[in-house]
Amino acid sequence: MRMMGHNVLAIAAAAIAIYAVEFVIFAATMTQQQYSALSGYSVESMAASAARMPFGAIPPLLAAIGLSFAVKWRNKAGWMAGVTTGVIVAICFGVGVSLYSFVYGPNSAAFVGVDLVHFLVSYGVAGAILGAWK
Repeated sequence: MRMMGHNVLAIAAAAIAIYAVEFVIFAATMTQQQYSALSGYSVESMAASAARMPFGAIPPLLAAIGLSFAVKWRNKAGWMAGVTTGVIVAICFGVGVSLYSFVYGPNSAAFVGVDLVHFLVSYGVAGAILGAWK
């Protein structure tokens, strides 16, 4: 199903892929204490914000929609073109945004590195999905 030239199923699959990569990196491969040490947020402050967790589905969806636009504007079909687009977007936007919490917030330099991997992998995978289904 297409909406305004975008494959809605591909966007949904890309959003799920982003969320899955985030889960693997931030929930399955590191403990809450490791995350707390890297991010600079206390376990208590994270527990206090647990009620907002359902809203965590929104950023991957918005990222997938944005990536769909970038893949469409780039006008190159194929999963490899999608990966390239995803990596470019990850570096220019994902890493740029994550640097705000390093410069103005509590994130450590190591967390920025973890976030870099997170954005490169998740946006690359999402771009591949969107490019393949273009």
